[in-house]
Amino acid sequence: MIEYRNLHKSFGDLKVLQGVDLLVEEGETLALLGPSGTGKSVLLKHAIGLLEPDQGDVVVDGVSIAHATPDELKRVRRNLGYVFQNSALFDSLTVAENLWLAQCDESSTRLTSDCRADAIELLGRVNLEPEVLTKYPAELSGGMRKRVGVARAIASRPRYLLWDEPTTGLDPVNADNVDELIFDLGRSLGVTSIVVTHDLDTAFDVGDRIALLFDGRIRAVAPPADILKSEDPVVRQFVRRNRIHTDGSGLRTKNEQTHA
Repeated sequence: MIEYRNLHKSFGDLKVLQGVDLLVEEGETLALLGPSGTGKSVLLKHAIGLLEPDQGDVVVDGVSIAHATPDELKRVRRNLGYVFQNSALFDSLTVAENLWLAQCDESSTRLTSDCRADAIELLGRVNLEPEVLTKYPAELSGGMRKRVGVARAIASRPRYLLWDEPTTGLDPVNADNVDELIFDLGRSLGVTSIVVTHDLDTAFDVGDRIALLFDGRIRAVAPPADILKSEDPVVRQFVRRNRIHTDGSGLRTKNEQTHA
């Protein structure tokens, strides 16, 4: 479970988060929407301790991130994968080495056949060929780097995943592939995810609930069907261009046997 408690964050005179309260249940995928610059990525970074709140807290797996000891923070991060918006790969390492850093235990030998086989499987899940393993990030397109970043985030089989614009820069086929992966991780493995996205199709495809961050606070949070029916003018304006749905029909759940 991930719980934001009255979270405030400013940068100088710019107030970004102004009292965010949000609960993400165990095994839930929450899609987080909001205008550009409203603080969605800032919200994610507090959950992993990359930013310190001015006020409030984030509790992940029962651990207060604001007051965590180094050992507690290390334990949380071991169970939490982060898909960075810009991929954040190590430029001096090959794709294989980037994956092995997250994939293999510190006590193991990285260059084992098992690690290589697992890395190939991870690349396959994001629609990349095994030949990519020997390449450096600079040799890859932006979309390929993004997919390697996704593969690295899931390499350690985390219980929690934070996705920062996972489909931005991807072509429609590979964007759908990543959406499928987010959906399947939640359905088959019970991974708890927060997906920050501008892609409304992604939000409605993968989200058990959708939250809208607006003016530094959570303006609305509800299942997709209820978001579509919202009478809140801000919510309506934000999603009106999105869907042809007029009710909840066709919206997927993790209980479905097939992924449409």
